[in-house]
Amino acid sequence: MTILLLAGSPSAPSRSTRLLHHVGDKLAALGHRYSKLDVRDLPGQALIRADFNDAEIKAALARVEEASAVVVATPVYKAAYSGVLKAFLDLLPQFGLTNKLVLPLATGGSQSHMLALDYALRPVLSSLNPKHVLPSIYATEAQVVWSEQDGLVLDTPIIARVQEGVEQLSNSLIALHKTAPGEFSDVPFSQIRCSV
Repeated sequence: MTILLLAGSPSAPSRSTRLLHHVGDKLAALGHRYSKLDVRDLPGQALIRADFNDAEIKAALARVEEASAVVVATPVYKAAYSGVLKAFLDLLPQFGLTNKLVLPLATGGSQSHMLALDYALRPVLSSLNPKHVLPSIYATEAQVVWSEQDGLVLDTPIIARVQEGVEQLSNSLIALHKTAPGEFSDVPFSQIRCSV
């Protein structure tokens, strides 16, 4: 079971992508495997024109399909998630997140942009038929600080939110794995009892 870290920021480096990688590191510490996909690295023309024949677009869509969970990170601009993330999500099939767990992350200039997750991003993710969209994690720019000397420094409330989100995703993945189809052991015919 793998986790895809989906970075939806059009710029690099970015606070939302650094927060995303921090979450990935926390998941790895719990024994989960993950891979990273930066939407900004996909070919722009193919992304905007929805070129499903482009090899890089095909590979990116296949990575989403293969993942058991997707952690989606985006900056919030003008009360909406990023345009490059929207362009990529538009390429997914109608039920492109079926049976997947999704954890949305976002960073923005102020707390007033927090509702963009619930009113803009969550409905789009939910329309793609995931098994569950976990509670979102939103941080302001002041709560996610990067410096060359100290690395990523998170505000105390964000540390707690990240820990809670990581634990929820980890526990949900473990539960999903235990109930996954095909995980049941075969029972020999001689042990089957029938009652009439």
